[in-house]
Amino acid sequence: MVKVTLKGDVIKEYEAGTTIAEIAKSIGMGLYKSACGGKINGVYYDLRTAVNEDCALEIVTFDEIEGKKTFWHTASHIMAQAVKRLYPETKLAIGPSVDNGFYYDFDSEVSFTPEILEKIEAEMKKIVKEDLSLEKFELSPTEALAMMEEKGEIYKVELINEHADKGEPISFYKQGEFTELCAGPHLMSTGAVKAFKLTSCTGAYWRGNEKNKMLQRIYATAFPKQSALDEHLAQLEEARKRDHNKLGRELELFTTSELIGQGLPIMLPKGARIIQTLQRWVEDEEQKRGWLLTKTPFMAKSDLYKVSGHWDHYLDGMFVLGDPAKEEEGEEVFALRPMTCPFQYQAYLNRPRSYRDLPLRYNETSTLFRNEASGEMHGLIRVRQFTISEGHLMCTPEQLEDEFRGCLELANYMLQTLGLYEDVSFRFSQWDPNNKEKYIGTPEQWDEAQGIMGKILDHLGIKYSIGIDEAAFYGPKLDIQIKNVFGKEDTLITIQVDQLLAEKFGMEYTDKDGTKKNPYIIHRTSIGCYERTLALLIEKYAGAFPLWLAPEQVRILPIADRHHDKAFEIKKELEKMGMRVTVDDRSEKTGYKIRESRLQKLPYWVIVGDKEVEDGTVSVSKRGQGDIGSMAFNDFANMLKEEIDNKVR
Repeated sequence: MVKVTLKGDVIKEYEAGTTIAEIAKSIGMGLYKSACGGKINGVYYDLRTAVNEDCALEIVTFDEIEGKKTFWHTASHIMAQAVKRLYPETKLAIGPSVDNGFYYDFDSEVSFTPEILEKIEAEMKKIVKEDLSLEKFELSPTEALAMMEEKGEIYKVELINEHADKGEPISFYKQGEFTELCAGPHLMSTGAVKAFKLTSCTGAYWRGNEKNKMLQRIYATAFPKQSALDEHLAQLEEARKRDHNKLGRELELFTTSELIGQGLPIMLPKGARIIQTLQRWVEDEEQKRGWLLTKTPFMAKSDLYKVSGHWDHYLDGMFVLGDPAKEEEGEEVFALRPMTCPFQYQAYLNRPRSYRDLPLRYNETSTLFRNEASGEMHGLIRVRQFTISEGHLMCTPEQLEDEFRGCLELANYMLQTLGLYEDVSFRFSQWDPNNKEKYIGTPEQWDEAQGIMGKILDHLGIKYSIGIDEAAFYGPKLDIQIKNVFGKEDTLITIQVDQLLAEKFGMEYTDKDGTKKNPYIIHRTSIGCYERTLALLIEKYAGAFPLWLAPEQVRILPIADRHHDKAFEIKKELEKMGMRVTVDDRSEKTGYKIRESRLQKLPYWVIVGDKEVEDGTVSVSKRGQGDIGSMAFNDFANMLKEEIDNKVR
């Protein structure tokens, strides 16, 4: 018998080998039917996992993220089974759960139109009604290959071949006539997936590589109850309205051109003005906090990246100018910079350094270039050329925690001012000791760096999750994560602790005792990538930016031609105060001009007519409130200035 500690510290005894599912059933059928998996001593497992020793067990339902992932993973198998029933010649690729549902990639001659998606949904409903049990089994690599080759599943064969040399068993799940290569975990049967919706179909290269075949990716989501699905779909409809890739184009903030290429957005005047406003604010704030501005080249010889390690660990993500194969013949090879750190190190190395020089804080508004795969790019969120508020700080070990705190306080101030702080989460990104080829340094150095950073985060009271294999190749980092309107998570801001690259570049300082030492380096961004930040702000405010950020802050609407002089006089006075103002002097009806101002989400518009000219007033309308009455010009101007200066949201 084994002792199992359940919720509420209740201890029950079970026969060794009893599965998580059986334990859930013994507690109650309601819990069993809603169970998605279980945590044994805090580690998540499939429901079929046997309990063979004393442990703490938590039954996990859809309410928790691990439960959602399992639920959606099973739903992806149901979708794949439905596709194979309807279109047997289709080849299956992969079907993982993602942040708000799941997708499956298919290689099919059939084009998955909206009408076809409806047929797939109908077949999925039949599979759910059949309540098929999911049975897990394992085969040797040889047997697994033979089975998938016989089925003609070329993508599964490729995946099996990658793991075959390990000699480990390959796991599968079977439901009815459908068998899928899969590590799990999964629900016990298809009948639990009560409500689902196929939301879209897009193209996706196999493994995200544009050199591979273009597949069809069906996105979908699923819930235990129809009411939860309906609520989610309503949220999704609202998200589509806020999608920066749609709204940003409609508001003429940015555009793209096939002649220029994917992942290379063009900032139109309004979008460029917002980014300029952000950059000036960030650089001024960094200067107040003791950061020194640098301006470094956009490219460098391969020699620089070889010292930093980027040539060995990041080459696929770089744009290389020249032929690396001809370097031995004396031909110089350059690369556009994917990050600024090795360039700013050269500024540090400009002269000998003493402990009195530290901390030394360098910041730069950096334009960077990264060769993102075409399947990964989206609007302004992930692009190939972007601008970032980057900084590198050299300090002594004694200064490390205070300087890290300063970097975090700067990032938090930026997020709070922009209204994004409540939307972020924190991730302590660590290395994976089982993936050593991805990183530089020894296990001892990584243990030391992660130990130091962990103590700092705990001391600062940061609530964080841990991301294994998410570290930079040279050190652990604190990633500030944020989700777009569709729930996809990306890193917005990062703060990294690095004790390796200073030694590689020969960066030293003379300490108080006269010895030479390598400084610690903190890599940080204060607002992250400006393009990504703009995308998130578009979605956060649905294009209705706070006054201080709005590309057009006030629009003046003269009623007739005789009011134009007064309108332009008001414009000039507001511009003297640094405001962004336009005059709509077209021969259109005032009502039309008002509607257009409202549709363009302007913060304020004012009407100037005979009465306003005579009284020296303006008739003011505010976004979201409409007409707020007549005001003396000075009162209006001072109200605007106060709102801008305080960066009111």
